[in-house]
Amino acid sequence: MDEKVNYWIDLSEYDLEPAEAMLQSKRFLYVGFMCHQTIEKAFKAYFTCLKSDVAPYSHSLSYLAKKGGFYELFSEEQKDFIDQIEPLNIEARYPSHKERLLKGLTESKCVEIIEKTKEIQKWIKEKL
Repeated sequence: MDEKVNYWIDLSEYDLEPAEAMLQSKRFLYVGFMCHQTIEKAFKAYFTCLKSDVAPYSHSLSYLAKKGGFYELFSEEQKDFIDQIEPLNIEARYPSHKERLLKGLTESKCVEIIEKTKEIQKWIKEKL
């Protein structure tokens, strides 16, 4: 893998650790945010690898995957998860609906989010 791909993978791995720390401290809104960041950076690594180009400046997971040409490679379950986690990036930064989000982000839901994030991250790394 080249230097730019490694850069994004390293950041992706780094962002997963705070997601797990936020789970332990019960900061559930930030679990979703950091998992989004983890996946976003893995997608940017894969985009860079596939396209030999700089990844788009976007936080949209579906946009990055579609622009990179790998969205259709995901299972329906993975696509559903991408759609589910997509808004957590914005909502964590601008928590206008914080209370509503927190009701859905239980500890068990956050464990599930972390596990699915790890699965997608692993999937990307295997493709590299």
